[in-house]
Amino acid sequence: MGAVVRLHEMVFYGYHGVYKGEEELGQRFEVDIEYHVADQSSPETDQPEETIDYVAVVQKVQEIVTQRRYNLIETLANVIAEELLALFPITQVIVRVRKPWAPIGAILDSVEVEVRKEAER
Repeated sequence: MGAVVRLHEMVFYGYHGVYKGEEELGQRFEVDIEYHVADQSSPETDQPEETIDYVAVVQKVQEIVTQRRYNLIETLANVIAEELLALFPITQVIVRVRKPWAPIGAILDSVEVEVRKEAER
């Protein structure tokens, strides 16, 4: 048995997209992360060092979204998932990236991509 940790609606400013304006002006991106951990933490001892520091997870996601550039949010979500699996002892990760007010010539709240990945065994 393990635990599931969910980080909802993180908001970052990034420069992802295929249009010139997206590259130059940037825009808001919303990210949700859900990660599964093996039964490594012990609620009985209540020691932070026995679990994954979700502040470190947020900082890694922020770095990827704000300091890199991708044409596709599919690629952005995939990179986030792969790097979190590589850096932290998680067994599965689900990454959702939303692009509010995507410039597609229609009125919509956002475009969202979801990526699910499992650690290699």
